[in-house]
Amino acid sequence: MLSHLQAFYGVYDGHGGRAAVDFVSDHLGKNVVAAVLATTTEEAQGTEPSSGSTDAVTAAIRAAYLATDSELVKQGLRGGSCAATALVKDGDIYVANLGDCRAVMCRGGVATAVTSDHTAAREDERSRIENSGGYVSCGSNGVWRVQDCLAVSRAFGDADLKRWVIPEPEIRRLPLTAGCEFLVLASDGLWNKVSNQEAVDAVSRSRAGRDSTGCFKELVDMARCRGSRDDITVMVVDLKRFTI
Repeated sequence: MLSHLQAFYGVYDGHGGRAAVDFVSDHLGKNVVAAVLATTTEEAQGTEPSSGSTDAVTAAIRAAYLATDSELVKQGLRGGSCAATALVKDGDIYVANLGDCRAVMCRGGVATAVTSDHTAAREDERSRIENSGGYVSCGSNGVWRVQDCLAVSRAFGDADLKRWVIPEPEIRRLPLTAGCEFLVLASDGLWNKVSNQEAVDAVSRSRAGRDSTGCFKELVDMARCRGSRDDITVMVVDLKRFTI
């Protein structure tokens, strides 16, 4: 928590062991909050123009992502981690991601993905990797992989693939208006089997029935019944509390 009506949320999904994801979940939020608070302090002291505050917050989030990755690599920890995070600040929400964790917003019952998955299946990501001297291949199961290894094209860690699997987040700033209902943050274990709209519908049903946790079991069960064997993490952020 940063201050009144300001908050940070995150979902993380590791691969290649728990070391990387545990490190990211312990450090990324702290790094983002510290970087954003430092920006706010600079503005208050007049060392940074307030007119650039939006860009400054985005830059602070980016710096925190890169710093977290640098710290992780220096620790020599194996594996990597994807992430989807949301920072609520001053009436805006800043959504950032690495890899295939996804953020989906509900506005008036309609689902809208506010992040774009970083996978080797994305044409622009394949081009970036190939232009950097790497290669991307598609297996018999239809899954594209970087260096015949990893399906995601951006992540924390993965030191041996760092030249191609980068920690550069994509960040979006969205105004929080009265129509913003909630945000679903989840790992690919859910999204590979459940559509954005299905997830939003499940949460909406749960909220209508005043069952704040029922949607989580419904979503996990839905993914499992459809064949998901991956870890599943789901978080729902009530955006109404920030728009009152």
